[in-house]
Amino acid sequence: MLNSTVGEHEFYCCGSRVLIRNGDIKVLTEPRIVYCPLLEAFYGVKKVDREVVKNCVKMKVKGFGFCCRNRFFDSSMVVPYGTSEMISTCMKDGLIDCAVTVCEGAGTVISNDPRLVQEIGARLTGIVKTTPIVEIIEHIKSRGGVVLNEATAEIDQFNGVVKATELGFKRIAVTVAHFNSKSIEYIRRFKKEERVQIAVFSVCNTCATEEDAERIINGADVVCASASKIIREKVGSKALMQLGVAIPLFALTKLGKRLLLTYLMHFDESIIAFRSRKMPYMVEGRGPIIRE
Repeated sequence: MLNSTVGEHEFYCCGSRVLIRNGDIKVLTEPRIVYCPLLEAFYGVKKVDREVVKNCVKMKVKGFGFCCRNRFFDSSMVVPYGTSEMISTCMKDGLIDCAVTVCEGAGTVISNDPRLVQEIGARLTGIVKTTPIVEIIEHIKSRGGVVLNEATAEIDQFNGVVKATELGFKRIAVTVAHFNSKSIEYIRRFKKEERVQIAVFSVCNTCATEEDAERIINGADVVCASASKIIREKVGSKALMQLGVAIPLFALTKLGKRLLLTYLMHFDESIIAFRSRKMPYMVEGRGPIIRE
């Protein structure tokens, strides 16, 4: 038992669906990946199975207070091309003035503080559902963030965008996981009606379906390929720009391309850029290995 965790939280890790209930960790499904370069970099893991997934979650709980009252909030940049890193950087640059993201223990969160966006997302995985953790909610509120529903910690990215516009924000970034891909359609419709700029970041796509891919193609600006072959093939082929090779990000729109380029302007490491006649650009042996 991990007594430091509280409540009930369901999320994805390595393509496995995982449940934490009052400290007990259950890996509900087989991981979709056998190997992931990010997992090796962070945890030294070369082969993924259910036990590895469970141990990775334990490390998140013990090391960072994931799903705990004493959740660790740190705004350090962790993943070179991570979604929260990109959104927070573009917020600092003025391209985005608000982000609608998800946090365990709080659900949908609206924030205009780039540091809070990174604090929430730095080591986060795809949250399917969660229950309120008062201490996490209070931290978010103390930093000027707005929790969509404090009583239930509801995850509803569409209504998060609606709330953001009600608060007066006009340039909004919103993260949408594959299992909520239908909300992209509603967000796009709302954007046309309200005439606001909404940048849709499609995230947590390891288990994305063909149907998810179609919705993403039709409505997302920036897409994280995660470990999905479907996203690489279906969505990557439509990309205007690709960032990274092992776990690439795809820009599908001019706004998405501008977001990626803005992020790169503030990226400290050396970069190579070149044209590609065929997308996506892949290098054998550089990406995740999917379980057959």
